[in-house]
Amino acid sequence: MAEKELTPWRPFTELSNLRREMDRLWEGFFGERPFARVWEREWAPSLDMSETKDNFVVKAEVPGIDAKDIDISLTGDILTIRGMKKQEKDEKEEDYHLVERSYGSFSRSVRLPTEVESNKIKASYKNGILNITLPKSERVKAKEVKIKVE
Repeated sequence: MAEKELTPWRPFTELSNLRREMDRLWEGFFGERPFARVWEREWAPSLDMSETKDNFVVKAEVPGIDAKDIDISLTGDILTIRGMKKQEKDEKEEDYHLVERSYGSFSRSVRLPTEVESNKIKASYKNGILNITLPKSERVKAKEVKIKVE
């Protein structure tokens, strides 16, 4: 009786191969990434939030958007940025080979870690970057306390 050699089963390798084959099939039938927009998440600007001793600073990438099309609001401890990126309309006919830019309305919300002075919030917009400065409430600012060590 001949001995049979065991082959280890690698399910993740098999799944990866199956995925690659399915992608190849779809690309061959419909062209590259025909349904990409359906599967990608809704467009929203990228945010950075940092903290200094006195402020929170939120920066949002919103290139191609007019400042008048951006709305900033604070409800409790939730900062919300809303806006609309309008699609450019050209009168000349164009045949697009690739469209990756996103258009339409967006809304991004971020919870602030502590209370802020809502009447002192400032916002500026330059070179596609929205910069929002939110002064911390005097009640929650860290106060330096000297402790005598014995």
